[in-house]
Amino acid sequence: MKCEQKDVGDVTIISLSGKITIGEGDEALRNIITEVLDRGKRKLLLNLENVKYMDSAGIGELIRCYTTVTNKGGKLKLLKLTKKIKDLLTITKLISIFEDFAQEEEALKSFS
Repeated sequence: MKCEQKDVGDVTIISLSGKITIGEGDEALRNIITEVLDRGKRKLLLNLENVKYMDSAGIGELIRCYTTVTNKGGKLKLLKLTKKIKDLLTITKLISIFEDFAQEEEALKSFS
């Protein structure tokens, strides 16, 4: 899994690509979120547009990251979910936990 970060105002956009799977992307995602939180950032937008596959460990890590960010007084929102990931979150009924957005501008405004 690859990751790019950029700050837009006080929101950190984390763009992921590749797979979020056990032993591969799940640990990388955890480390990225921890690093961003350690920098004092509390508004995180996770862009999943280029994530091609996510297994149960990836879903578990997504939930863990959401909980970690929330417990630190922050917000974690999702951007540009692929159909596969949106279907997966819908089937598992986890979609209701996350705010998800199709457009970056709309997502950024939601943090105001």
